[in-house]
Amino acid sequence: MLLIHCPYCDMARPELEFAHGGEAHVARPEHPAQVDDETWAQYLYFRKNPKGEHTERWRHVHGCGRFFNAVRDTATDRISFTYRSGEPRP
Repeated sequence: MLLIHCPYCDMARPELEFAHGGEAHVARPEHPAQVDDETWAQYLYFRKNPKGEHTERWRHVHGCGRFFNAVRDTATDRISFTYRSGEPRP
């Protein structure tokens, strides 16, 4: 079982308390009604799936309820560090 550090609660808790939210730092198009179908499909459905370090969103569902970002190695499942939403990746 993973222990995930919530940067808001400032404690490591079991992964059962969290929900995975997908890739982090995905920017929504500024004017969605003005983008073509290909651009909209890229935004909605296509994400990176690298082997190695990957930045993800997580939500502390059974804690503070807030979203935060985590850098996780997809090959080892090890989380290097977490940081608050809205902050740049350290």
